[in-house]
Amino acid sequence: MGFGGISIWQLLIVLLIVVMLFGTKRLKGLGSDLGDAIKGFKKSMGNEAEDKPAVDEPKGQTFDAQARKVEDPAKKD
Repeated sequence: MGFGGISIWQLLIVLLIVVMLFGTKRLKGLGSDLGDAIKGFKKSMGNEAEDKPAVDEPKGQTFDAQARKVEDPAKKD
């Protein structure tokens, strides 16, 4: 038994009918077009993840790096 009760001979007959209907050139073109579409999809999904940062950081906001001097009230003369 093959896939879901379909024998290997039945699969070969169906494959032969498909090749006779569409021809080898058309099936080859269909396969290459499908492969190109999958490659393009994977490429676009990969580029999307690289373009966006993992954490959104607010732009244009900076912190004052200078420490402010605090006087100790106990040291007053």
